[in-house]
Amino acid sequence: MVRCFYLFMLIGLVSTYSVSAQSKSIDGVNQVWTGYLNQTRLNKKWGIWFDAHLRTKEDLVKGWSLAMVRPGLTYYFNDDVKVTAGYTYVNHFPAESHKNISMPEHRPWVQVQWHNKYPSLRLMQWVRFEERFRHKILNNDALADGYNSNFRMRVNLLLQYTLSKKKFAPGTFSFATGSELIINLGKKIVYNTFDQNRFFLGFHYHVNKQDYIQFGYMNVFQQLSSGNQFKSIQTGRIFYFHNLDFRK
Repeated sequence: MVRCFYLFMLIGLVSTYSVSAQSKSIDGVNQVWTGYLNQTRLNKKWGIWFDAHLRTKEDLVKGWSLAMVRPGLTYYFNDDVKVTAGYTYVNHFPAESHKNISMPEHRPWVQVQWHNKYPSLRLMQWVRFEERFRHKILNNDALADGYNSNFRMRVNLLLQYTLSKKKFAPGTFSFATGSELIINLGKKIVYNTFDQNRFFLGFHYHVNKQDYIQFGYMNVFQQLSSGNQFKSIQTGRIFYFHNLDFRK
């Protein structure tokens, strides 16, 4: 499984830089992404997923680009394998094509997530399918009727390696690296089947046996719908992972 992780990371990075080499226009942006991610296990088979995110617009702390909430219902096959179905609401704050209004987006989604745990290493993987419904824009001041829609597949892998003899005990740090490759699907996708790759490098601080704070650097390399325009987002990422277990 670890070999699969490195292979996938390599594919994501090669895809990113091969697309970058062909590009005609790359815009650079600096942002901060913050997030709260909760997984609550209610009993042996069922649990709740919830995460919320807030992202800045540019120059790390200038304005807001996106706010998002994502609830879901989880079914556990066992302690390491689970499937979740849910809904995401996204608010895109005023931007270039809608300067004076926010644009809402709706995403139904389903994912399979699994974990591999070793004495000094942990590997998390998930595959997510989602459909995006983005509200059409009339002009800078008004939304139009209807939505633009397409499907996406997302594959995410995260590797943790302990930096302490106490392994993943409370108060310790671990090294973390990961990659999320996102692919656009659907008849309306013409020039950007490759949507984006998110490469993360950072650390985890283990608050207790279940929770940790993730912080570090992430590069988001995204191909826009025109096909010859790209965005490279240099990102500071700070996430809090909160896990609850109500089983007796």
